[in-house]
Amino acid sequence: MKGNEMQSMVRVDRTVCPSSHSRCNKLARMVWQTVWLLAFRPSPWFWHAPRRCLLRLFGAKVGKGVQVMPSAKIWAPWNLALGDYATVSHGVDLYCVNKVTIGAHATVSQRAFLCTATHDVHDSHMPLITKPIRIADGAWVAAEAFVHPGVTIGVDAVVGARAVVIKDVACRAIVVGNPAVVLRQRFE
Repeated sequence: MKGNEMQSMVRVDRTVCPSSHSRCNKLARMVWQTVWLLAFRPSPWFWHAPRRCLLRLFGAKVGKGVQVMPSAKIWAPWNLALGDYATVSHGVDLYCVNKVTIGAHATVSQRAFLCTATHDVHDSHMPLITKPIRIADGAWVAAEAFVHPGVTIGVDAVVGARAVVIKDVACRAIVVGNPAVVLRQRFE
């Protein structure tokens, strides 16, 4: 060690920090990833009904008219609920270790990342922390936005492109930036 360098206290190897996911969960995710790779991902972009069926088969709650693009990544469909006419666009990453709810007529745009899990950085073993995300009816999460675990996006709210949302967004608020701040109200 040189000068005033400190030694790391973080220890995340499997002997002191075992996975919080059961073998059944790991197996289900492996089966889902295989189905995603062989059937979901290669399907034509306009074949929404077969993708809805696959999601329902894996436990997702899927309303009528839902559109999920084939390149959307869904970590665990059984933790996903999509309201009527919800849209999940190209390249969206739904890291649904916990519940992700996307309301009716809500849109999650290209390459947005909804992340329901993080780690406790104040514990040297960095245990997994999960919290649900809720995107309310009529809300829009724009391209490449990041939504933090535990966040609720209110009814008709808009999260601007590349915004980083770390706290709840009120109904009809338009938020932008990193961290996201309110720009104005929608439908004024």
